[in-house]
Amino acid sequence: MAEEASFTRAAARVHVAQPGVSAQIRRLERELGQELLDRSGRGVRLTAAGAAVLPYARAALRAVTGARLAVDELTGLVRGHVAVGVAPSCPPLDLPALLAEFRRDHPAVEITLSESGSGDLLEGLLAGTLDMALVWLRAAPPPTIEVQVAVDEELVVAVGHDDPLATETTVTLEAIRKRALVGLPKGADLRCLVDEAYAAAGLRPRIAFETGDPRVLAELTGQGLGVAIVPASLAEAHAASLRAITLASPRPRRRIALAWRAEGPGSPAARALVTHARATLPRL
Repeated sequence: MAEEASFTRAAARVHVAQPGVSAQIRRLERELGQELLDRSGRGVRLTAAGAAVLPYARAALRAVTGARLAVDELTGLVRGHVAVGVAPSCPPLDLPALLAEFRRDHPAVEITLSESGSGDLLEGLLAGTLDMALVWLRAAPPPTIEVQVAVDEELVVAVGHDDPLATETTVTLEAIRKRALVGLPKGADLRCLVDEAYAAAGLRPRIAFETGDPRVLAELTGQGLGVAIVPASLAEAHAASLRAITLASPRPRRRIALAWRAEGPGSPAARALVTHARATLPRL
């Protein structure tokens, strides 16, 4: 009621008939000897007594939820909800297989998955809106976030097999600074790594083709439309059309990590998911 300001909306929110909500509030008011809601206007507002009681009511609800979770954890029954985040372009990790295995072991847990940039995912972990995330690590994570690195590989220069550079074994950014570059859009984690590498060399990339799909990036490069700086695994996956060349200094690396809050997830379901993911990731 305090949030909905309407008996009808409050009843719909808790999936209870509206007369039942009214009766429960009337019963509580009789027990306390005070009206908790002001019903005189078009909406419903808390009275002074209602505002004073509200923090205690919320604390009681949290205590009931905590007690239920404690009993569930003690009896080995894991249920609830977990929120997972993933940064775009996180292969070769098989996150769907990881989540499917967890669902088979814990069918009573609801799982939601969202995709966003690594910075937003870390903020979600800090805010408690996410329980676990797969992120690109471009710098040390916040001190309140723990990580387990799952992928650590170098970026390479990729060209088509007919490109003049295809016979080279190493290449510098200076050597390709005038070449058209195929890249992901600004803000994408891979694009940030490429921009940082060019900045470290005192150069600016000449992005001629932008695409949000790494597969299209590989196809454009394989057709000779430009060069690309990509993770070694991506070049290897498209070896039929791409030639991978070692990038001389600077030699940027892609690091993908499982991340979670350092103090540990708050619910048994989230703790079970993080434990499962940490054990499963090495074989994925």
